[in-house]
Amino acid sequence: MKTLTSLKQVSSKIHTPLCIRHLATMTSRVDPAILEALGLEPNATKIASHGGSGFASTFKLSSTVDGKEKNYFVKTGTGADSELMFKGEHASLNAIHSVVPNLCPKSHANGAFQDNPNRFFLVTDFLELGSSHPGGSGQSFAQKLAKLHTTPAPIPEGFDKPMFGFPVTTCCGSSPQDNSWKSSWADFYANNRLRTILRQGVKSNGSDPELSSAVEKTASVVVPRLIGDDHIKGVYPVVVHGDLWSGNHGRGRIAGQGGVEEVVFDPSSVYGHSEYELGIMRMFGGFGGSFWKEYEKLVPKAEPKEEWEDRVALYELYHHLNHWALFGGGYRSGAMSIMRKLNAKYGR
Repeated sequence: MKTLTSLKQVSSKIHTPLCIRHLATMTSRVDPAILEALGLEPNATKIASHGGSGFASTFKLSSTVDGKEKNYFVKTGTGADSELMFKGEHASLNAIHSVVPNLCPKSHANGAFQDNPNRFFLVTDFLELGSSHPGGSGQSFAQKLAKLHTTPAPIPEGFDKPMFGFPVTTCCGSSPQDNSWKSSWADFYANNRLRTILRQGVKSNGSDPELSSAVEKTASVVVPRLIGDDHIKGVYPVVVHGDLWSGNHGRGRIAGQGGVEEVVFDPSSVYGHSEYELGIMRMFGGFGGSFWKEYEKLVPKAEPKEEWEDRVALYELYHHLNHWALFGGGYRSGAMSIMRKLNAKYGR
């Protein structure tokens, strides 16, 4: 949902087709905090407006390092919301990058401006979407996503086993997500996702007793029935992108190295059930039949397989509720439709 870290293409705040934006040519002074974080010389570094975003200002930063040109992508924003969002995106990109390095840009730094402590930045590898440079790995998107979705999560500090959650708050769109650690995936999804986004939606759109009642029944009855620890088999935490609609996937060259790769960007990650990723992928479409066929061979549906469609619908529900919380309108009806179906089938 968040706008793209793309350097050639951008999206609006909602999931709409990509459009090309004007690349500004004016350069300006680079804040000392960014230069220090990257170890760059001010006289060899320039920054220019690049792309666009509903949540941040976006730039291409260029410098010379050891006689070679080096480019970065920079997001900036003002206030605590930007600080929170950039910290989450920084950690998300690097969690994905640590498992599948050629799947996403690496994030190099985030923090506050030296010249304005209420302004914040995020610096990542420059991603050339639309590049045709040869020499890529040749790995398909399904292969890369399968590796991401089958690599066990690391053990978080203070625990003795992998947990469901994430070390920092992340944002899906502009919605902050509570990623506090849980040992139970059903507990995490019911409380850290469904009930939390309902509260945010009510705060934004006002009281909605019908929707609230449906969410509570889904969280208290359907969630344990479909994804309870004693029901679904083989669930363990893996890193998921968290906002993987088709606009956050493309083909591009990362950091000016190698060739074209299947890439993702703008994550709001969590260590969760791999099938959680599939909810938003199905919600907005854009991933063809060949992808799904290859992916399922590499990551078989969890048991019981006959409930897979309903589990994916349950995971899609969160994104309908998040869109309702952010934008109101027709997304409420999508959420209600999913809950009526699931509650009728499993909520007795």
